[in-house]
Amino acid sequence: MMCFSNTYSQSDDSIIQKIYREQLTKSPVYENLRFLSKEIGNRVNGSHQLETAIEYTRQLMIKYQFDTVYLQPIKIPNWIREPNETVRVINSPSVKRDLNCIALGNSIGTGEEGLIGEVIEINGLDDLTKTDKDLITGKIVFLNQHFEKGNINILESYAKVLWQRANGASQASAKGAIAVIIRSLTPVNNNSPVTGGINYQEGIKKIPAVAISTNDADLLSAQIKQTPETKIYIEIHCKTLKDVTSYNVIGEIKGSQFPDEIILTGGHIDTWDIGEGAHDDGAGCLQAIEVLRLFRALNIEPKHTLRAVMWVNEENGVSGGAAYAEESILKNTKHIAAIESDLGGFLPLGFYYDTNNEAAINRLMSWKKLFEPYQLLQFDKGLPVFDILPLKNEKNLLLGLMTNMQKYSGLYHSENDVFETVDKRELELGAAAMASIVFLIDKYGIE
Repeated sequence: MMCFSNTYSQSDDSIIQKIYREQLTKSPVYENLRFLSKEIGNRVNGSHQLETAIEYTRQLMIKYQFDTVYLQPIKIPNWIREPNETVRVINSPSVKRDLNCIALGNSIGTGEEGLIGEVIEINGLDDLTKTDKDLITGKIVFLNQHFEKGNINILESYAKVLWQRANGASQASAKGAIAVIIRSLTPVNNNSPVTGGINYQEGIKKIPAVAISTNDADLLSAQIKQTPETKIYIEIHCKTLKDVTSYNVIGEIKGSQFPDEIILTGGHIDTWDIGEGAHDDGAGCLQAIEVLRLFRALNIEPKHTLRAVMWVNEENGVSGGAAYAEESILKNTKHIAAIESDLGGFLPLGFYYDTNNEAAINRLMSWKKLFEPYQLLQFDKGLPVFDILPLKNEKNLLLGLMTNMQKYSGLYHSENDVFETVDKRELELGAAAMASIVFLIDKYGIE
């Protein structure tokens, strides 16, 4: 193996070329993701599969000879669903099957008896706000705002409909609703309902919340137009148990010159309880580990300490990221940069950045030409992703790996997020992009 102990005397483009060649010819990341996805499977908080995945990623870090590997214990919520979820139109001879449905994360259940109510369709937040409470009280609210398909940036469309899932149950309950049904948050017309976490507002009665597939949302909307007094039967079995102890997985390579300054890479190890969590966020976790493995494989000795973190509980609480930040503050840990991959294992396009440090932005922009040969052309200000946000201060740099997300919104939080949808080369290119930006930050700093 070629020794790079004098790495920083070599040209930047030469080192980045070596990072990409190593990643594209010798990387184990695709096989590691296959194991995580197919052999362990989905990793909902509180599950045996999550704890198995935590141990699997810990063992990978040990295998790759990181200097330190440890677990950070954290209390996390333990929400579970049970089988036989049902959404059924009960007064229509034309709708002769149950609708494809899934309870939203953190939802309460209906009980064994289920519930029946007349359904009212609401097509946006303004619609809900303006609808008289008397028209909603005692009814099931169907939130049917569509994903805007005309936006190239999927995240922009997602942001506009997210309220339905995140806050729709409490907003409907405040007007007297007995349950809420939402249109799945995806632009794709299919039969696969999409789950995700909801936030119950304190002081407002909790009501059951379910998503139905986009195809069935269209079917239900047509049924309501035909029969305004349409009635729905809902039965879901889910509940929140006592909090359990889980762990963030942390591995690091000590810096030779600035061991107390951290450059962090990470992803979240938990998933929802359907599909395999291959894109969300198995890909990001294993890409983060790859960054450090690449430094080891190429014998690059970092100046700063490189740290990879697998966070727990991103999906329904973000307590893993919050606890990591709290401990960092208590220990006065200095993070000069943090990079997260949580937008799927798709073709990388560049990076989102968030910082209050103008010098860091200038430094980042000065590196753009180095990434042009790898078709990483976008360096845009924006929200990186959730787990690293609590680390932001006045000086550091937060980055999120930007990917081509056009297929993501048809996969995430659903039964479709499986290993077979991941392209090996795109996954590897994402890891190489992250390792390359880490190399530059480590060499030059951000000021």
